[in-house]
Amino acid sequence: MSISEPLPYTDEVERETRAIYRRASHILPAAEWPLYAPYVAAINRLKRERNAVILAHNYQVPEIFHTVADIVGDSLALAYEAAKAQADVIVLCGVHFMAETAKLVNPSKTVLVPDLRAGCSLAESITGADVRLLREKYPGVPVVTYVNTSAEVKAESDVCVTSGNAVKIVRALGEKRVLFIPDEYLAKYVQTQVPEIEILAWKGHCEVHERFTASEIRSYRDGDPTLVVLAHPECPPDVLAEADYVGSTQQMIDYLGAKQPPRVVMITECSMAGNVSVGFPEIDFVKPCNLCPHMKRNTLPKILHSLQTMQYEVTVDERVAERARASVERMFALMK
Repeated sequence: MSISEPLPYTDEVERETRAIYRRASHILPAAEWPLYAPYVAAINRLKRERNAVILAHNYQVPEIFHTVADIVGDSLALAYEAAKAQADVIVLCGVHFMAETAKLVNPSKTVLVPDLRAGCSLAESITGADVRLLREKYPGVPVVTYVNTSAEVKAESDVCVTSGNAVKIVRALGEKRVLFIPDEYLAKYVQTQVPEIEILAWKGHCEVHERFTASEIRSYRDGDPTLVVLAHPECPPDVLAEADYVGSTQQMIDYLGAKQPPRVVMITECSMAGNVSVGFPEIDFVKPCNLCPHMKRNTLPKILHSLQTMQYEVTVDERVAERARASVERMFALMK
């Protein structure tokens, strides 16, 4: 059956997926379930046959996040959680650089992406050749690289960071000056936290986070000054200045668990709020609607097709992988 032909919703499918729908019914409309359920059933059967695990980033649509995903989270957490899974095949529902990172951490496993076009404006803003030119321009200055980059860029770097540990890693390097690539806004945020260190930034941006504005944040507060604003550090500085808390996707979730604010807006990709709200039914979520077009390339039919055909496999040249892996491992060494 081709990827374009819908699967039938049968009594057998209804029985197979009944428990799954009960768990997801508060976020997936009943009218849509007959469209999703046949794919959910087929994907879960194929996962068992292939000994496969599905990783879904926090920005995935709910019909993926809540029905077929085995592991959910941010990009680096997904890669390392996959390493713990006794699976032969990893299907990465995110974007391409995340699949490369999963392959770096799980070199012996087959890593698949449902759509090769699922890229990232931030990762694509810089190349390995760009990093080599930066090293020529700033000899001896360490290159600190956000994990939202290609394996090629990681291989040219001294250490990787996440949005959650960037400040700690830059401080732990003990340098007076660092190159921070590729996210300009994350670099500027880190600079505010370590004023004693000079941060040289690249002008890469996430096309989702850069669209938020300070006036938009103020408009969310209109009529409700108690609204709590959580913002991702990939947002512009004026947006972060309006926020009550700045943190990575996982740090936002941790904040919700610790503080339990009655009403909140998460200034990040739209699907994040919907997916997270399932775990916090007592919190009222205001949901901004900046969508990542690349994350949304992943669909249930494409996941099924990926498992049926074992496409599309993501590989990393071992010479590149070895060096890229070293920059990731140095991050963990500095965290200790």
